[in-house]
Amino acid sequence: MERLLTGSNIRRRLPLSALSAVLLPLLLGACGHGPLLDQAADDEMVFYGPTPRIRGFDPVKAGDVASAHAISRMYEGLLQYAYLERPYRVEPMLAEAMPEVSEDGLTYTFRIRRGIYYQDDPCFVETGGKGRELRAEDFVYSIKRVADLKNASSGYWAFNDRIVGLDEFREASAGSEPTDYDLPVEGLHAPDDYTLVLQLKRPFPQLLWILTMHYAYAVPREAVEYYDGKQGRPLFINHPVGTGPYILNSWRRNYRVEYVRNPKWAETGRVELYPTVGEPGDEERGLLEMAGMPLPFIDRIVQLVVQDDSTAWLMFLTGQFNSSGISRDNFDAVVTQAHTLDPTLVEREITLAREPTLTIFYFGFNMDDPVVGQNKKLRQALTSALNTEEWVRFHNNRITRPAGPIPPGIAGYSEKESPFPFDLDRARELLAEAGYPNGIDPETGRRLQLTIDLGSAESAEVRQSVELFTSFMDRIGVVIVPTYNNWPAFLEKLERRQMQIFRLGWVADYPDAENFLQLFYGPNGSPGPNHSNYRNPEFDALYEEARVMHDSPERTALYLAMAEIVMEDCPWIFDAQPLSYSLTHSWVRNFKAHDFPYGMIKHYYIDNDIRRAWQARFAR
Repeated sequence: MERLLTGSNIRRRLPLSALSAVLLPLLLGACGHGPLLDQAADDEMVFYGPTPRIRGFDPVKAGDVASAHAISRMYEGLLQYAYLERPYRVEPMLAEAMPEVSEDGLTYTFRIRRGIYYQDDPCFVETGGKGRELRAEDFVYSIKRVADLKNASSGYWAFNDRIVGLDEFREASAGSEPTDYDLPVEGLHAPDDYTLVLQLKRPFPQLLWILTMHYAYAVPREAVEYYDGKQGRPLFINHPVGTGPYILNSWRRNYRVEYVRNPKWAETGRVELYPTVGEPGDEERGLLEMAGMPLPFIDRIVQLVVQDDSTAWLMFLTGQFNSSGISRDNFDAVVTQAHTLDPTLVEREITLAREPTLTIFYFGFNMDDPVVGQNKKLRQALTSALNTEEWVRFHNNRITRPAGPIPPGIAGYSEKESPFPFDLDRARELLAEAGYPNGIDPETGRRLQLTIDLGSAESAEVRQSVELFTSFMDRIGVVIVPTYNNWPAFLEKLERRQMQIFRLGWVADYPDAENFLQLFYGPNGSPGPNHSNYRNPEFDALYEEARVMHDSPERTALYLAMAEIVMEDCPWIFDAQPLSYSLTHSWVRNFKAHDFPYGMIKHYYIDNDIRRAWQARFAR
């Protein structure tokens, strides 16, 4: 899942006293009494927090973390992750049980839960606006939407060359005529309303992981066809209609989004229960106190796009936000040298969660670009010019610089060093071999100039980090020219292959190295997740061999071989594999860090008694 590097995920150093005293009156009125947030009723359980800009709410369109979080509150899939258990395990969600699988591993039969209803919406004309029951055919339709070329979904990599007949459906969608969604797909069909059958071309060990993702969420055809922007109606991407625990109550683009409980759950008597099983230590941490209680707990979710890091931080300190990341410049004032929470924050009953992540950030080269894409020595030179020690120090020593595409914690990770570690002398030699001695372009007689696109025009931290990156390249004579975009605009340019160099991150969609290696698979080029548009026949052949294999030493060996090829070709400069530092207030219960947290907010509980006591003590 694509992620942009901002302060919330790898924020300026703000004194916890003096600056707070200056801005506190502007933000005071925790949990809705201030100018930015509305007031919660005494008995209402509300989760307040920040959010990045959201592109929209269409499951086939979201290739970024922020949009996926939003979508997963309102839409659901066949399967989900067990919230508390580690190692990660998949369990039924809209499926009645785990699938029946044929002996050859090619046919998966799912039984769909009965009595699951979409939210009420005018799109359901036949029922007078009452939400209809979920049908197996909805999953057929939804996967076809991902395959439809007209939708330009970033998620087709998840199904590409996997399901019998789906690639042919995709080809048939290429014409100018409206896509025929009644066109049968042999390997994707619903023999009745409560049975879904998937037939695969070859074994697909990651299928169950894939079916937890938003690309496989159930979407009603009526909504897509009704909300087309005509007759004054909004576009479907802006008007979600799902079966999930929440519905969209309001959205002011780039400012505020609010979700409320889906009343259809209460109306139909739908019951989802908090897990009764966790991992060792969960019971001691209070994570099983609500075992077996009905979900969701929270009545309302209110999120704001707050572009200024200092404002977001003080909104957290004054209790207006329930949770927060930690900015780079604020890190030393929040976390001690022993990596514990500063005592002043402990006194304010704030909790720190520190966890490794299955995440890699990188500078990507567009291999379609005639300069960087056609010159491997140039990419190798730029890779060797990134000063690892300075880069890690800039990020508060809470990152490591990865050598390759597979993060620690999953099979295929190697501790082998990069073939192009930081080495200025070697970087200069490689640059000369690339045809740019001392960084001079022989055709113009001027220094080589390259453009890098960034996805956060408002983030001071992004600008600071790019200034540092630019200084690294300047030391070998290469001029880097930054272009700043807002996040949606950045993604559009990325998907249209309009960038030369870009900076991005990938958060694992499931705990398998294949999820990272598919970022380099040729057929997955933009608008798919291979935004470098990297193509290497040897890599592709190994990937196609490995992707049908179950976990084994043989598959791990192929993963290692693919990683070696990528490290040599340098379609990316690998720059960060971060630790996650997150803060929550004491009234947020049941929070547990999760590598795949989409939809997990339904497990959170807001203790209003603790919140009110905290307000009386600190927010005045």
